[in-house]
Parts: sequence; structure tokens; C-alpha cells
Amino acid sequence: MTDVGRAVDAAFRDEWGRVLAAVARSTGDLDLAEDCTQEAFAVALRTWQRDGVPARPGAWLTTTARRRAVDRLRRRAVEAQKVATAARLTERLGGGAADPVAEAADTADAGDGWAGSTPEDPDGDLLRLVFTCCHPALPLEGRVALTLRSLTGMTTAQVARAFLVQETTMAQRLTRAKRKIRTAGIAFRVPPPELLHERVSAVLAVLYVLFTQGYDAWAEPDAVDPGDGVAPEPAATVAGTAARRALADDAIRVARLVARLLPDEPEARGLLALLLLQHARRAARLGPGRDAASGPVPRTLDEQDRSLWRRDEIAEGLAVLDDALAARRPGPYQVQAAIAALHARATTADGTDWAEIAALYDVLLGMTGSPVVALNRAVAVGMLRGPEAGLAELDALSSAPELAAYHLFPAVRADLLRRAGRPDEAVAEYRRALDQVDREGDRRLLRARLADLSDADGPAGRTGHRSDPYV
Repeated sequence: MTDVGRAVDAAFRDEWGRVLAAVARSTGDLDLAEDCTQEAFAVALRTWQRDGVPARPGAWLTTTARRRAVDRLRRRAVEAQKVATAARLTERLGGGAADPVAEAADTADAGDGWAGSTPEDPDGDLLRLVFTCCHPALPLEGRVALTLRSLTGMTTAQVARAFLVQETTMAQRLTRAKRKIRTAGIAFRVPPPELLHERVSAVLAVLYVLFTQGYDAWAEPDAVDPGDGVAPEPAATVAGTAARRALADDAIRVARLVARLLPDEPEARGLLALLLLQHARRAARLGPGRDAASGPVPRTLDEQDRSLWRRDEIAEGLAVLDDALAARRPGPYQVQAAIAALHARATTADGTDWAEIAALYDVLLGMTGSPVVALNRAVAVGMLRGPEAGLAELDALSSAPELAAYHLFPAVRADLLRRAGRPDEAVAEYRRALDQVDREGDRRLLRARLADLSDADGPAGRTGHRSDPYV
């Protein structure tokens, strides 16, 4: 790759979101902004080869993209004016409404946008774009896909591969999300103070969904079904798994951005800390199975080789968490990060502070009321007070509708039954979990547990559970 090629690649990675955000803010048209941003990078490949790489690549790209947008808007305005002229031939001229296309062209040309925005405010533009992509009026799957595409510059095909759906399916999701932004009049702006906390929570939820898509892929073998009834070639399958795993890195990158743009929101830093602490364990999440034929199997926290954990990322996550907690405005992400920190600080599984973890789950349960949190709390109680105590906690959750089809409920129950010396009941629960599971990695783990129980000297004393969003 040439020096210019490397410079364009670096600018794409660092500046795509900012350029797109600036054009979208000026024009109010996300599709137009995407097209013009892509054109700006194509022009850069040609122009920088001739004139050299500019001192401020981001500013150069933004100016080029905005000029492209102005040209397109003016062409639209000319066409609209022709239609309006024909209409005026049959009616009197009056004080009609202003032409929105012409206004958009003038606004983009002037470099101004909504109140409070300036062309020298790239971070402000990025923040507006984040809030727009994560607007609660959009369906969740649309929010996640649009955030990824808009802030990272991934193509529709790349986003589709990452989410294991067909490109046409992903294109429809993105089209529907953009159409909703237009038809609902969703402005490219930071919400007013009275709505900011609620909208920040929506942004953080989208980032966590995005991260979980990638993090879960680290516990998946490469050979997985891509969905939509299509089985790809093995090489495509491996590429799809790699793309999904990369989503976790993308989510962390955007979470860093949001945490920096919202310095007064400790939950943004709490989420970043949580993602860093969880992602640090990624290389240890798969291990060899019972034999070569069984393939790799997910490793639960107690089974993971902790020497594979990324200590640099753990150190950063702990520092970010300390900074968030210093604000003394705790929230669910900060509590989850504190739980992850206790796991990260334990040099061995036996050294885990289950008493503190159980106490933190009490706090988290009070904040969220989530049955999934209660399920994880039951695991902590079982590790702290013994399997029978954990089973009693699960009995209290057996009627929760949210857990009726959640495979981890019978899986956790099976693990506790196994520890309690009740293997026949454990086998029945593992089989129930297998009937509900939809991920190949989890399926392999459950089969391995059943195989362990069939061996007289199997590891009956272990208890494990997949790291879900609350662990």
C-alpha cells in the first residue's frame, strides 16, 4: 500500500464519523451525507496522490463532502424550481412556504446548521449523530445497525455479515431507519436537558447490544449458521465470525467517544469500564473439547485460563470505573462494571469475592428489577452459601415469564443440581436447556456437561455459566 493509501485508510478510520456527522448536521439528510462522504474519500485517493496529504485530512474531507452535498442540493433545487414555475403559471404568486431543498443548500453552503452548531465543532456533530442514530423512535435493530454503519463507515454487506443476516435484510433495516428519521422529523441535535438522561440511557443500551453481539462471538466456534436459511462456505463462515467479533472492538471505540463527549455522565464511563473488563477475557472464552471430534467448547469463568486475560485492558477498565464512581451517581452499568472488576481482580476462581458480588447483585436488582439479574444473583448466592441456597433462589424465579424460554435458567439450575449431588435431576435440566438454546457454542457447552455427568469421575464439583450482560 502506498503512503497515500495508508493516509486515506487512517483518515477513514479516524474521520469517517466526523465527516458524515458534519454533512448530516448541515443538510439534515443522512443518505445524502453518506453518499457525499464516500465521494470525498474517493476524491482524496486521487487528489492526495497529486497534491500530497493535507495537514488536516479531516477538515479537507469535510469541506469536500460538504461541497458535494451543496452541488447535489442545488441540482435538486433547480429541478424543484422548474416544477414550481410550471405550477405558478396557473395560480397567483403568494406568500408560499420556503423551499426546503433550497434552504438546505444555502445552509450547507454557509456552514451553519441547527442552533449551537458550528463547522469547527466536530465533536458536537458526532454527538448529534449518535443521538440521532440511537433515537428511541427507531426500532432497536435499526438503531444498532445505523449506529455501526454511520460511526464506523462499514458497508451494508459488512454490517450484514457481522449480524449474520443477508445483505438485503440489512439494507431494508437501514432504509427503514433512515426513512423514519425523515418522516418523523427527527432532528440532528443533542436532546434538551430534561430529556438528556433518558436519551443517554438509550444510547448506552444500543452500544451494549452492539458489544454483546461481538463478545458472544468469542465464545462461538467458527462453524456457525449465518441465519436466513443460508449456509455459507467455510471461509465465509470464518469471515463472518471474525466480523462479529470485531463488533466488540467497534462498540468499545464508540463507547470511548461517548464517554469523552459526555463527561458529566458517569454511566457512560461505567459502560466503557464494563466493556473493557469483559472484553479483556475474550481470548480465554474458548478451549479444547473432550476430544478432537468435539471441537472447541466455551470456557466458563471458573474454567478460563486467566493468564490469557488482557491485564492492560483490565487496568484501564478499573481506572475508568474508579473515575465513574468518583461522581457518586451510581447506575446499573457502574454496578455491573464493579461486579466485573471483582472477577478481574481475582487471580484464581477460588479467590473470587462472592460475598461482595452477591451484595452488588442486590443493588443491581433494586435498580433494574430484572429477572436476568435475579438469575445471576442466584448463581452468586449458590457460590457463596452452597448449591441448595442457589436452588432456593431459582425456585422463587420459576414463574418469571421473561425466563420461560431462556436457556440459561435450566442450565444454571442443572449446574447447581450437579453440585448438590443430584445428577439425575441435573441431566433433565441440561436437556431442557438444550431444547431452548440457539447458539452453537452454548450447545457444545451443555453437551459437554452432559458428557461429564455420564463419566464416573467427571468434574461434578464445577459450576459455570456463560458471561451474560450482568456478569
